[in-house]
Amino acid sequence: MTDRTLLPGGAPLAVRTGGVALACAAALPLTSCATGSPAEVETVAGPASASCGLFFDDFDYGGPTDPALGEQGWNVRSRAGGPGVPGASWDVDNVSFTDEDGDSLLRLSSTTDGTPAGTSQAGLAFGEEKFHEGTYAAKVRFADTPASGQDGDTVLQTFYTITPLAFDNDPAYSELDVEYLPNSGWGAPAEAVYLTSHHTYQREPWEADNTSDVVDRSFEGWRDLVIQVDGGVVRYYVDTRLLAEHSGKYYPSSPMSINFNQWFIDMSGHTGGPSTYVQDVDWVYHQQGESVAPEEVDRRVGEQRDAGVSRVDGVELGGTC
Repeated sequence: MTDRTLLPGGAPLAVRTGGVALACAAALPLTSCATGSPAEVETVAGPASASCGLFFDDFDYGGPTDPALGEQGWNVRSRAGGPGVPGASWDVDNVSFTDEDGDSLLRLSSTTDGTPAGTSQAGLAFGEEKFHEGTYAAKVRFADTPASGQDGDTVLQTFYTITPLAFDNDPAYSELDVEYLPNSGWGAPAEAVYLTSHHTYQREPWEADNTSDVVDRSFEGWRDLVIQVDGGVVRYYVDTRLLAEHSGKYYPSSPMSINFNQWFIDMSGHTGGPSTYVQDVDWVYHQQGESVAPEEVDRRVGEQRDAGVSRVDGVELGGTC
């Protein structure tokens, strides 16, 4: 089903949905929602002071090898393999942390010269699968053009949760994706965001059991991404706008990890020499066992930052608050 409407100013918004009709008629434009600078004094909340079921990280680290990054539970990907171009690498140095106007950011940089050997991708994962029902959120800056080099690559910029697939068609597999394609791919005519909930899949031959809604438009710039997992329904929001709802077998059946990555679908759009694309993340948030409205997420994150909290983890596997 395709539901098309116009944003103010005549910009088209197309939502291709694989299930329910959505009440997201786009009465207002999507806006950039960057927040202010964090407090100067860094605080790392300990177990005793952690709010029950709260996970928050402001990505204030010294680099991909900062011991605090691993102590918090994050893993920088260096393992070869999918997703992405076969033969491409995943390099630790492609994950960095930078300061912008006093605000700490996670930065994923991915480069390609149009060959698998000349392609390096970036990924960061919270390695423990302990996140299930509740609210997931992140402030992500998507980019429509490369930081350097010629444009046109089929690059994918993501925020997602996942349970590893133990075997083909594993019923315990779960995955929830927000995936942005600035240069088409997967049948999208141009820029598009895919909001996808997975039930399971098999590797060979490839066959996926999922449902996906696609919004055909540019999402360049800072975006507040919120996924609510509650009461048998998964809801996807971008900048407080509800864009997708999935339920039934696509509701996650198992605890998941939290991930960010940037990779290339294929080499079909590449021209010229090396091109480097950048995806930035300001913060990530999860509240276990509670469906938190997007506006409330932003307020709660602001409270943590105003208190000088850089990271907190009060999520326990199977815990309830």
